[in-house]
Amino acid sequence: MGAALLSACGRGEAATGAIAPLKSHVPFPLGVCAMTAQMGDPQWAAMIATHFDRITPEWEMKMEYILQPDGSLRFDAPDRIVQQARNYGQSVLGHTLIWYAQDGDYFQKLKSQRQAFEAAYRAYIRDVMAHYIGYVDGWDVVNEPILDDGSDLRDCLWREVLGDDYIDIAYQAAHEADPACPLILNDYNLEYYPAKRKRFLALVEGMLKRGVPLQVLGTQTHIAADLPRGAIRETLRDLAATGLKIHLSELDISLKEAAKNALDFRNYRDAQRALYEEAAEAYAALPTAQQFGLTVWGLRDKDSWYNRKDKGLIADEPLLFDDAGQLKPVGQAFVKAL
Repeated sequence: MGAALLSACGRGEAATGAIAPLKSHVPFPLGVCAMTAQMGDPQWAAMIATHFDRITPEWEMKMEYILQPDGSLRFDAPDRIVQQARNYGQSVLGHTLIWYAQDGDYFQKLKSQRQAFEAAYRAYIRDVMAHYIGYVDGWDVVNEPILDDGSDLRDCLWREVLGDDYIDIAYQAAHEADPACPLILNDYNLEYYPAKRKRFLALVEGMLKRGVPLQVLGTQTHIAADLPRGAIRETLRDLAATGLKIHLSELDISLKEAAKNALDFRNYRDAQRALYEEAAEAYAALPTAQQFGLTVWGLRDKDSWYNRKDKGLIADEPLLFDDAGQLKPVGQAFVKAL
């Protein structure tokens, strides 16, 4: 596969010009996140179609976008993403139904009415999933439920009203809406905090014992280039020990986070490359039956969420392609390691 990576051209670190589609190097779905604002960029659209076979809506399938204050639902933007994916023969990953960070005025007004709140909670999950039956190949049902220190579930409106059962209820409602759809539990910083990973796995074990329909575990893998080597491999090994499918769901590796936003982060490029290699090798080494897919969280460096707000004097470079759309050396290393 390395022979498919052709001669370099570029800016900064030498970037690669003509390359084989990245998705051609792996037997599992290779995904990327997307927003409708990017769809008008011809280069972005062409690269997405060429290199990836799964799309995850980055924001516009979340409750903050879909749910309106009166309880009605808007699907215009996520529908556009789904239609473009269909045009390119790609699958779509639903992201996300229930997240501690988003609830909305509609649910806030119902929080003193336990029965009405649960009915609306179930209905939201049912109606969003029903809208996309046959168009998505999995859903992040609950996103980021565990505190970073691993001490407990996060506090949120869902837990305040429904108790810890809010998670089980969400998966039951999702399964009732689309019994054939793989349901995912997704979280982040599992590589950084063993206690959080342990609590996450305890949650999973309890759900499975209770018969909760859960088929896939997602580890986001938003990491910095100073993450100790071996942490990604250890995390994937621990998650895979459950026997469930594994989604490496939001991969990016920040240089600026490692350098603590210093202007010169060149010393972290080798570490970044090694971590991308580790992620690729460790995921590719999972049993084939447990490989749900690997998703990178952005196409080009300028598309990254790290560069959207407060990027400072110099932009981060956390992704596989540079701003000009060329595969960077870190991207070449990632592909060779798959």
